[in-house]
Amino acid sequence: MSDKKNIAILGSTGSIGTQTLDVIRANPEAFSVEVLTGNGNADLLIRQAIEFNPNTVVIADESKYQYVKEALASHDIKVFSGNKAIAEVVQMDSIDIVLAAIVGYAGLESTLSAIKAGKQIALANKETLVVAGDLVTALAKEKGVNLYPVDSEHSAIFQCLAGEFHNPIEKIYLTASGGPFRGKDKTFLSSAKKEQALKHPNWEMGAKITIDSASLMNKGLEVIEAKWLFGLKPEQIDVIVHPQSIVHSIVQFNDGSMKAQMGLPDMKLPIQYAIGYPNRMRSDFPRFDFMKYPQLTFEPADTKTFRNLALAFDAMNKGGNAPCILNAANEVAVAAFLKDKIGFLQMSDLVEKCIQTIAYIAKPSYEDYVETDKETRRIAEENI
Repeated sequence: MSDKKNIAILGSTGSIGTQTLDVIRANPEAFSVEVLTGNGNADLLIRQAIEFNPNTVVIADESKYQYVKEALASHDIKVFSGNKAIAEVVQMDSIDIVLAAIVGYAGLESTLSAIKAGKQIALANKETLVVAGDLVTALAKEKGVNLYPVDSEHSAIFQCLAGEFHNPIEKIYLTASGGPFRGKDKTFLSSAKKEQALKHPNWEMGAKITIDSASLMNKGLEVIEAKWLFGLKPEQIDVIVHPQSIVHSIVQFNDGSMKAQMGLPDMKLPIQYAIGYPNRMRSDFPRFDFMKYPQLTFEPADTKTFRNLALAFDAMNKGGNAPCILNAANEVAVAAFLKDKIGFLQMSDLVEKCIQTIAYIAKPSYEDYVETDKETRRIAEENI
């Protein structure tokens, strides 16, 4: 009997997916790849499949199915296409853990499907909990499924809680680097270009999350995700700007004591912790040197200039389908900004308009979330 964990990587061609394969490459005795899925990057998906020899590969873009199938014809690998296929293959008996790294709302269906099948989840897709946190956490509880956070901030909280799960949390502090526009004012931001927004000072990430970091929406989504992951009330969550990105987040307990998780900014560490849990596996990642960082600084987040963070806190407080509206409007806004259709500050305007326009539902069903997402995207597109 092998002790290897069989992993399904949803979104293997993206930033988190490729770094997960780096971790697996470094630990071949601990992991084997069972499923790889990609969206449209067929060539990279084919190369990954040939190297890791999974049981199954799914390309979401159905127009590239034939191309992938022919490229892998001489390999013993099953090939499927489309999002429905992704939601089906995650239920395979041979899978031990599903790494959910499909970007945005698109990752919700397959994550819910994996939980229904009782698979453990390494969650890199924060939008799943932002959009439908109540449904996802209730289903995970019902099925006895653990959600292991992959976001560096939530991984930090999770690591600080090891051995403390029975102790009440008083408060958590999610740290934010402040992104490339930290300290800038509205005058500067009104003419900020995507090239500037995509230059993150500390982290290497995909385009969507990098823009979200620049607008502080990423932190807003993380705040909502933290509420669901750790069963917190909105007033128990705070955000502090920490430009060096060394303290990844902090837990404060009810005796006033605080625990922080620290390390160099490298997504491979939280990925490895999530898929290797409960074991800490050896790594050759660079080590932190205190003398290179003699000062670690902290400052409040500027929610007046970066309104997305305030909008996210409002949506969390309101609950219901408000975070779903926030997320869908933001996905449309970021895509429009990346295509130079709207300005940097107009992203917040568009999100706010959608939140004010779309009908509020206090206790949404899954169908309500699907409908809210669709309706929000339609209204957002019309307002660009």
